[in-house]
Amino acid sequence: MKPPRRKVWLMLGWSLLVTGCGGPLLEVTVVDERTALENQVLGSYAELQREVMLLTSVRAIDPQGRLARQIPRTPEYRAVLRALQRQAFNRDDLDHFRKIGVIGENNQGGVTVREVEQLPAEARTLARRLVEEENQDRAAIWERLILAEEGLVEADLPRVRGIFAAMNRDQASPGAWIQLPDGGWRMKEGAGNEPERAPGP
Repeated sequence: MKPPRRKVWLMLGWSLLVTGCGGPLLEVTVVDERTALENQVLGSYAELQREVMLLTSVRAIDPQGRLARQIPRTPEYRAVLRALQRQAFNRDDLDHFRKIGVIGENNQGGVTVREVEQLPAEARTLARRLVEEENQDRAAIWERLILAEEGLVEADLPRVRGIFAAMNRDQASPGAWIQLPDGGWRMKEGAGNEPERAPGP
């Protein structure tokens, strides 16, 4: 799928412009660099998820019933594999804390503990641990994407984080707390939800 394009109009004939006479316009399409980067990063992320799903769902047995030889994986790949597996394991608990407003999606691509005072001590500890693990797992995924993508370097990490932050805001369920690019927090709108803002966690 081609990335969205923005249109740039160039006026031809400077002399015609100066004299006030009309002239033809040349329509030029230019790929929006930010949109192209978003498509590149999110496309690679989706491919990585599919790769890991296939890797973990295929039985490691060859047609003769013997244990199949595993393809060697780099430490970085194994790290992102563990990250995706742990994310899947923690997802239900994270979703529960999101629904009750304890955890929100921040504007740096990670998750933040917002309000835990009302929880029992054991639940507070669990919420903080889940946030720590989720942020570690996301960081491992970003690192892998930057290493794997041609044209991306470590200095691009803030842009990658911003892309994931926007994706997480879009995918958040109604009622979940999300942090806007300006730093303010609001509850994601949806059926039965009125917009609401909060100054911070």
